[in-house]
Amino acid sequence: MRTRPGLAPLALVIALLAALLAAPLLPVEAAPAKRLTIEVLSNRADLVSSGDALVAVRLPRGVRARSVEVTVGDRDVTHRFKVRQDGRFLGLVKGLRLGRNVVRATAPGYAGRTVITNHPNGGPIFTGPQSEHYQCQETAKDAACNERATYSFLYKSTDPSQPDLQPYDRKNPPSDVATTTTDQGVEVPFVVRKESGYQDRDRYTILQLFRPGKAWRPWAPQRQWNHKLLITHGGNCGASYAPGNPPLQDYSGTLESVPGVTPSYVTALGSGFAVVSTALANTGHNCSVAMEAESLVMAKERLVEKYGTLRYTIGTGCSGGSIAQHTVANAYPGIYQGLVTTCSYPDTLTAGAQFADYHLLRLYFEDPSRWAPGVVWNPEQMALVEGHASHVNAVVADEGLYKAALNPETDCPGTKAPVAGDRSTRYDSDINPGGVRCSALDIMGNQLGPRPKSVWTPQEKAAGHGFAGVPFANTGVQYGLGALEQGLITPSQFVDLNVKVGGLNVDNDFRDERIDGDPAAIARAYRTGLINEDNHLDQVAIINHGGPDPGAAHDYSHAFWTEERLMADQGHTDNRVMWFGPAPLIGDPNWANEAFVAMDRWLTAVEKDHGSAPLTKKIVQDKPADVTDRCTEAPGIESVPGPDGEPVCQQSDAETIQTRFSTPRQVAGGPKANDNVACNLRPLDKADYAPLDVAFTDDEWATLQQVFPNGVCDWTVPGRGQGPAQTWLRYGTATKHVYGGRNLPAVPAHSGDGWASPSFRGLIRH
Repeated sequence: MRTRPGLAPLALVIALLAALLAAPLLPVEAAPAKRLTIEVLSNRADLVSSGDALVAVRLPRGVRARSVEVTVGDRDVTHRFKVRQDGRFLGLVKGLRLGRNVVRATAPGYAGRTVITNHPNGGPIFTGPQSEHYQCQETAKDAACNERATYSFLYKSTDPSQPDLQPYDRKNPPSDVATTTTDQGVEVPFVVRKESGYQDRDRYTILQLFRPGKAWRPWAPQRQWNHKLLITHGGNCGASYAPGNPPLQDYSGTLESVPGVTPSYVTALGSGFAVVSTALANTGHNCSVAMEAESLVMAKERLVEKYGTLRYTIGTGCSGGSIAQHTVANAYPGIYQGLVTTCSYPDTLTAGAQFADYHLLRLYFEDPSRWAPGVVWNPEQMALVEGHASHVNAVVADEGLYKAALNPETDCPGTKAPVAGDRSTRYDSDINPGGVRCSALDIMGNQLGPRPKSVWTPQEKAAGHGFAGVPFANTGVQYGLGALEQGLITPSQFVDLNVKVGGLNVDNDFRDERIDGDPAAIARAYRTGLINEDNHLDQVAIINHGGPDPGAAHDYSHAFWTEERLMADQGHTDNRVMWFGPAPLIGDPNWANEAFVAMDRWLTAVEKDHGSAPLTKKIVQDKPADVTDRCTEAPGIESVPGPDGEPVCQQSDAETIQTRFSTPRQVAGGPKANDNVACNLRPLDKADYAPLDVAFTDDEWATLQQVFPNGVCDWTVPGRGQGPAQTWLRYGTATKHVYGGRNLPAVPAHSGDGWASPSFRGLIRH
């Protein structure tokens, strides 16, 4: 039988359809979701604290805000987000748990994810285990010193005899309230709200021009704020175990306010800046660079979350305030964009080595009973060895700065009088070796690390742990070598001094042997930025102003240390301006204000530069033409062209004041940068002294060989452990130490951008 045409193909189709229907259905893959970007604005996403963060979700074209859902873990937080006045889909996310928080944003066809790591308001974030036996304020709600922020009001008077802010009573407003016009052209009464709170177990202050009774949200700030920030600092160097007071004045901790001169923080507020100060960023209260930086990270996050995003940040301060700026900017780039420094030091520990030398030299110079028969020192010769015009400078540095900072038995804030065997009371080398130590080095303990067991003193053995390592040495230093070469002291004086100058132990007590230092602590001092080689300061603009030093341990040479280090690192100092004037230490009473205004103009110019050049070049090329080195003419001071044509201040008459002094180590042959705190050695060689027409007796030479058995300083090579600072180091967790620090991971994508305008971004990523 013949099959009809067309039936075979039809049967085949039917059979195929039956087979397909019988087969199991395979899942259909959905198209991959497009990316939805989540931005953590108020801080690096891995350094958030206090349980909240300002977060934005970028809305691609065609995605409507009402279709977006945002969650933190399994919690829906979409209600916190809205399209704000600037067009961003933005919200303040609250209730973050400690540790990792996964934030997700979704919309039809879109998805995004980021991780926020939240830390306690009481810290730590990256500084490692906190000091024990800390004494919180009486009103603290817990052992981390937490309590709710409080608010008060201040105002600027129309009375020119009152340049500082005065208390403002909202219920009974004063009649003499001045008005101010910000740099954005907004005119308002000069009324300031002061927020006072606690973070990292210590106080912070935020000041803002404020219209009482008017709303303020981070996405809708009051119009008078220009989104710029000034951070103020305090002087000296110290250790504390209790909350302190945030400093505000230009020369806090070093000089009294200048009568009749408006402080720069008041000028800043009047132009629309916010002002922040933290007690932990006051070196007189706390000398740890890491703790200073951590407090500023937390305070800036608080500012952004409560008041709004930032354009840029300027620091200001004298003495210890210059140390805080220089070292934090170098070790934690991105916290500042501009620095205004005065009474300048580049760091604590290179000045500390200088002052330790002063301390030892004083013990010898001021005790004639220690001088060998026939050896006599006059004050002029003492000053020559010390590298200054007067021995008084060494006395001031030792009594006013060094002893208070390095004596572990000092009565520092938060400590109790020593009680034998009670570790919660203050250290006493005789009766309470396990007690709380008040040396600034111990406050830096997480950075320096403890001394190894092989060198423990009886006190360390009794305490059961090593004290913070000693980060400098004087082995090999030939004190007075320069004066000897010039014939200004005799060989017998030189030998007697170097035999008897001796050293200090870990308790800062005199010993006959020189200071060896602790090798690990020395290397860590450089690594952590406690010794500042300025290798990251090309990322900030700097204006330094100062004046002659009448013997107050703040010679202008310290400002030149920074110049020397910048030159060694970057080959120029074009991102730094130097002003020198006749007023002791500060140059001119009006310069704090003038430098702040100049720095504001400088950073505004950089902010407007949207070119492709790196920030380091923009800072140099966008510096206003009138912001240059300056030397104010004064009796005994003249301005002369330097090697690059810029004016340099110099001594114009041998009878008048000098503007750049030396140090004991520089007199001993050390570098102008004074950044070698533990020199490498070379053999003692009699031939080295022959060209100097210096003749030692056989006995004197034999004595020198005993003093320097391993050799003398070789200043032509870097010192032991010397090197650049690492940036953004973490020193462990709340319970685990990482001495010397470990670099934080790369910054999570799209975080921290609320700290600065686009022209400055990227610094927080270093």
